[in-house]
Amino acid sequence: MGTPGTVYFNFLHRFEHGPAPTQKISNFPTFLFGVTPVSGLLIGAQYATNSDLVASYPNEWELFGRWAAPAMGTAQLALKGGWNHAAESVDGEASIRLRMARLSLLGVARGFTQGFGGDGRLAFGGGAVLSLGNNLALVGDVTTLTDRTPDEEVAWGGALQIRIPNTPHSLSLQATNTNTGTMQGSSRGGDKTRWGFEFTIPVTLSRYFGGGSGGGTAVVNNADTVVVTIRDFEFSPANVTIRQGATVVWVNEGQIAHTATAAGAWDTGMIQPGARASHTFTSAGQLSYLCTPHPFMTGTVTVSGGGQ
Repeated sequence: MGTPGTVYFNFLHRFEHGPAPTQKISNFPTFLFGVTPVSGLLIGAQYATNSDLVASYPNEWELFGRWAAPAMGTAQLALKGGWNHAAESVDGEASIRLRMARLSLLGVARGFTQGFGGDGRLAFGGGAVLSLGNNLALVGDVTTLTDRTPDEEVAWGGALQIRIPNTPHSLSLQATNTNTGTMQGSSRGGDKTRWGFEFTIPVTLSRYFGGGSGGGTAVVNNADTVVVTIRDFEFSPANVTIRQGATVVWVNEGQIAHTATAAGAWDTGMIQPGARASHTFTSAGQLSYLCTPHPFMTGTVTVSGGGQ
């Protein structure tokens, strides 16, 4: 997470099946609300009902801020701090992600001033993400408190992550022995397996409030190739001026697929994350284009005559 001008809503829902004769289905939801004011920074809150974090206190709030540093080669660091209202605890987390082709390795360290409403606690964990393609990944992780009591177990979880094509949304199908999605809730395991899902709903504000047209005009009459970056649901630069015979290359640095399409003139087709597509302009004139799945994303290419 961390795209400027984006509001996030995540819905995490876990279920537990009780024994006979009632076979009651109990649910354990955690809701995340957040906003990214600047690149890499997410500020928000998590609210969990049916929390077992603190006895006789089923409603758990966590106010947090999370900052992800720019990637350093294959490594990316992130820091998170927060206040857990149920435990009355200041919580912190440091994590690292190492990317290696289709495999990413994860490491995390957490500290709580009043873990689960008691004394200070520490937790450490690790995990892995295996990409199965552009839209599927398998995830697994384990975390343990350093001073587990007899009724506390190693926290574990596994999930199939699904990126919904042509949208910014994702769905995760999960199995875990934890209760809520907060820092403390994710650090303590129990003796029951819970099944569930998480659905993410990022809302790009520029889609509704005057954005989507990217930045600036690039005048590059003498260039053979002009690069337009697709990121944060924008073409940047959105408006380019090129010489006749030059080529525009669209590079998708975002998280979902886009197109650059001008009806009757050209269509790049779907450009997957990390991929690129190009078109060479042989006729003078000005053409407007858009992204077919996200038509609020627009741009123009102005082709000057004469070749130069």
